[in-house]
Amino acid sequence: MKNIYLILILAMIVSCKTEPKQAVSEVPATIAPISDEVLENAVIYEANIRQYSVEGTFKEFTKDIPKLKELGVKIIWVMPIYPISTTKSKGTLGSYYAISDYTKVNPEFGNLEDVKNLVKTAHKNGMYVILDWVANHTGWDHVWLKEHPEYYTKNEAGKITHTVGTDWTDVADLNYDNLEMRAEMLEDMKYWLKEANVDGFRCDVAGMVPTDFWENTVAELKKVKPVFMLAEAWEPELMKNAFDMGYSWDTHHRMNHIAKGEETVKNWDDRMAQIDTLYAKDDILMNFVTNHDENSWNGTVKERMGDASELMLALSYCAPGMPLIYSGQEYDMNKRLLFFEKDTINKTKGNVWPILEKLGTLKNTNKALNGGKNAASYTRISSSDDQNILIFTREKEGQKLTFIGNLSNKEINFVFKKEGESTNYFTNDKVLFSGETEQTFKPWEYKIFID
Repeated sequence: MKNIYLILILAMIVSCKTEPKQAVSEVPATIAPISDEVLENAVIYEANIRQYSVEGTFKEFTKDIPKLKELGVKIIWVMPIYPISTTKSKGTLGSYYAISDYTKVNPEFGNLEDVKNLVKTAHKNGMYVILDWVANHTGWDHVWLKEHPEYYTKNEAGKITHTVGTDWTDVADLNYDNLEMRAEMLEDMKYWLKEANVDGFRCDVAGMVPTDFWENTVAELKKVKPVFMLAEAWEPELMKNAFDMGYSWDTHHRMNHIAKGEETVKNWDDRMAQIDTLYAKDDILMNFVTNHDENSWNGTVKERMGDASELMLALSYCAPGMPLIYSGQEYDMNKRLLFFEKDTINKTKGNVWPILEKLGTLKNTNKALNGGKNAASYTRISSSDDQNILIFTREKEGQKLTFIGNLSNKEINFVFKKEGESTNYFTNDKVLFSGETEQTFKPWEYKIFID
């Protein structure tokens, strides 16, 4: 794809559209617009509507939105809600990411009123909603295939093709050389801001779409209302003028490898240094121990992280960035959810829920864990065993937190320096540190101290 998006031409195309596809109504706000302040202490939740309940509907998920407040959730990312293409589809139900119409609702999940009620319920509970947006490709049933074949990438034989270099045979690749397609995409995104009052988008494989499309599109979306934009991408250039947050894939990979004994604290330190080098100070990265791709294709948290699971979860909250909870994670889900078939989460509270409650409260209330555009500082603290022991402090506006973790599968004796009285966050015990302190941590043990 050639990157030839001209702002002036796009503006002319958009201005020439006199007949919108659907009548759009303005939905009154019940919550203040999303802001940088909200992002500082937010937890984001990924909602898999199909698998969240036996019914697999918006209504059933909406019933549980008040419960998410207990976990400190402030942003709900809803996986694709649109009708799924049946042509060349995979499995019985197909992929959420093979969309047949950007401005319709998958009838399996409910209807437009159900979507609006989901958003309204979230807003009433102090949460924002972003929709999953798939801009790189559509399903083979999409109306554009018939009405606008010029919107798609074609091979040497002149036939529309799926995205080159992938096995995504159930989708047709969009051609971003076509300016009118870009304008249509923008209008479809605006539709959801105006019709359902959503607060932004999580954009699938955002790095596979030209950056200038995102920059111009986000600028236009912000003329409708303030939006939060999450890129399923790591590229720093996407966060200069388009996205608020990207995926911290390499941080996640370090967690997986450390949990398996394949890497050490040094690799974590190298990753933290890499972030400082690659990203601007006000860029936000999303931390996670699981998501829909990891769970379905690479394994459950327990499969990938084993006994290190809880430590890595705590680390995803305490490290700079915004932590993610994926549907079922809060219920100790230890199975790979089917991706192209109906499956169900067993919603029984176990060990993880209370941990997420505590971590969510800490994230929401302690500025030392601010992870937005004005994030708390991150300072690495050395010990006598920097190969296995990770110690760092986070600090902002007089609030300070110290994370100590044994990132190994063996018991470690170590010494580090710390002064003053601190509170063990999980036990609420007071601990007086005075200079050199000797500690013994069990395998994968961690502690969080509030200073």
